[in-house]
Amino acid sequence: MSNESSDKELPLVQHLLELRDRLLHLIYFLVITFFCLFPFSAKIYGLVSKPLLAVLPAGASMIATDVASPFLTPMKLTFFVAMLISVPFILYQIWSFISPGLYKHEQRLALPLLVSSVLLFFLGMAFAYFLVFPTIFRFMAGIGLEGVTTMTDITKYLDFVLHMFFAFGFAFEIPIATLLLIHAGVTTPDNLAKKRPYIIVGCFVVGMMLTPPDVMSQLMLAVPMWLLFEAGLFFGRLIAKPADEDENETEEAEIVEKDK
Repeated sequence: MSNESSDKELPLVQHLLELRDRLLHLIYFLVITFFCLFPFSAKIYGLVSKPLLAVLPAGASMIATDVASPFLTPMKLTFFVAMLISVPFILYQIWSFISPGLYKHEQRLALPLLVSSVLLFFLGMAFAYFLVFPTIFRFMAGIGLEGVTTMTDITKYLDFVLHMFFAFGFAFEIPIATLLLIHAGVTTPDNLAKKRPYIIVGCFVVGMMLTPPDVMSQLMLAVPMWLLFEAGLFFGRLIAKPADEDENETEEAEIVEKDK
């Protein structure tokens, strides 16, 4: 009995050990990347603050209201950048861990979705940096009060930037979420199309909640969310029919193949 029990527990132990090793590799890679970037933390912060500095009036500047802010704030941003650079390595480790337990048709779907979700997140951040930030800051600087000098705290600015990065990054994941819902059978493209008016209203509500209280930034988040939903709906129609026709046959064939 003891031998049978140990044989059954061995695969689980092996999986846990593999998971531990991969997590350690991720931590090592992240720490090494962070320390390699740390000497350039001031330049990295300068690059991120460029959209605001470009629209500040003459004589205005950013300030630090806390003694440790000039050190801690760039370090926080550098760690965030190190995480972004580590994403491909993290993606590789995740895929290497889960792919052996997937069927072939699941691997064909999971890998493109995993890669495209990361690319869409980066695309959302780039959209925020190159298009949204200049528009928002130019609008804010244009409505400044007379006699009031704009002097933004570096920590609050970083918090705002990271908030917007995550907001737009996750908003750009809408096509992936739509495809997963359709592929999992939770809904169908036709049902989603019927709910389009509610989804559009939801996009504007989310845009209102996640962006500053100005119409321009709300539109710049809500409209891309709607268009990304339409893109996910379009590709969802492409994958829905083949999945319904041969999913059962594919699963049965792969189960027989694994049993062999």
